[in-house]
Amino acid sequence: MTASLPPAVRRLVFATLVNTLGNGLYFAIGALYLTRAAGLSVGQVGVGLTVAGLVGLVTSTPLGTVADRLGPNRAYVGFLILQAITMTALTQVRSFPVYVVIAAVTAVADSGQRGAKGALIAGVSPADQRVRTRAILRVATNVGMAVGMGVAGIVLAVDRREVYVIALLANAATYLVTAGLVRFGMPEVERVTAATGPSALAALRDWPFLAFVALDGVLSMHAAMAQVAIPLWVATATDAPRWLIAVLMVLNSVAVVLLQIRVARGTEHLAGAARAGRRAGLLLAVACAVLALTDVTSGAVTIGLLVVAALVHVIGEMLQSAGGWGISFELAPPGAQGQYQGAYAMGRQVGDMVAPLILTTIAVGWGWPGWLLTALIFLTAGTFIPLAVRRHRAWALDSGGEGLEEVAEVAGGGEAGAVGADRTR
Repeated sequence: MTASLPPAVRRLVFATLVNTLGNGLYFAIGALYLTRAAGLSVGQVGVGLTVAGLVGLVTSTPLGTVADRLGPNRAYVGFLILQAITMTALTQVRSFPVYVVIAAVTAVADSGQRGAKGALIAGVSPADQRVRTRAILRVATNVGMAVGMGVAGIVLAVDRREVYVIALLANAATYLVTAGLVRFGMPEVERVTAATGPSALAALRDWPFLAFVALDGVLSMHAAMAQVAIPLWVATATDAPRWLIAVLMVLNSVAVVLLQIRVARGTEHLAGAARAGRRAGLLLAVACAVLALTDVTSGAVTIGLLVVAALVHVIGEMLQSAGGWGISFELAPPGAQGQYQGAYAMGRQVGDMVAPLILTTIAVGWGWPGWLLTALIFLTAGTFIPLAVRRHRAWALDSGGEGLEEVAEVAGGGEAGAVGADRTR
């Protein structure tokens, strides 16, 4: 899978495996550590996560600019080291205020490394291979997370504070190992000075790009749909056996590992990426419509429909990811990959914050009408993504952008749309 990739990208894939192994370990045990070992209440943990989410959202784009100015390698390594420090500090949490401070700093580090990693990918990958690299890294992420969560089963079985602490320190160590892999042996991506690059926070003045970010954030609610809404729906509104929830989650993970790279083909250019966003909205809407049917079915029919919904959902999920990668890379002007990747991440961050409440209230709470309304939301977001991409060209020209090439058929169906082609070369 990685044999044809540049050595720097192969090293980044290995670094991602190491990093996400630790992330998977913490993902499975973090909440239990905080409530059972650190003595926090569920409500306090929730408040801390909310504060962290808001901090991460506000700092995402400015920290992407930091990555452009310092250079992606240095910024990525620095934020990884900060994550190692905050994870180590988490082992000393005994009070709510301390937890909130650590959670907020962790959010800063997490937002910073996202933008820096995106800029690093853009710097070490050929322009026509960036989306493929992101797809391979997503596969590596799923594998690493799965292994980490498997190891977490041992920690959860023992359920003792000292074992939780060891697990947190192990996660901190993976951040340091990842930083070492990036710092030593990878080519240095050139930094962009303020005098030669786009102005700081240019992404936040790029209204068509922000429109895309918002629409992509709506589509990114598919994550909470798979992790929260569908399991709750299966358990509370259908007669399907509860073990089917695990089957559907495994199906999702396996499909991403096997198909993400193939689904991403054709999204390395704006035309294909925009079409992928539109198709993602359509497929996610179809998945919601199928789930609506399970409100009135029973037995084997329900099980079959749930499997179909899960398959359609995961294809839509993979298209949304690939389309978002392609658009975010291609719309970023030279020298601003860090801040544009940071701005792009805001959509997912907002989606992650609001999706659980929206989906549990509307889709799960309202039954089949709620699923149909959710389908309409996904369909609308996907439909407008090509429009936002086309609008970006006119905005860039009005703003004095140069070097934009026209490509037709962005929206498909015979409609010619002129958008910026590769602006990152």
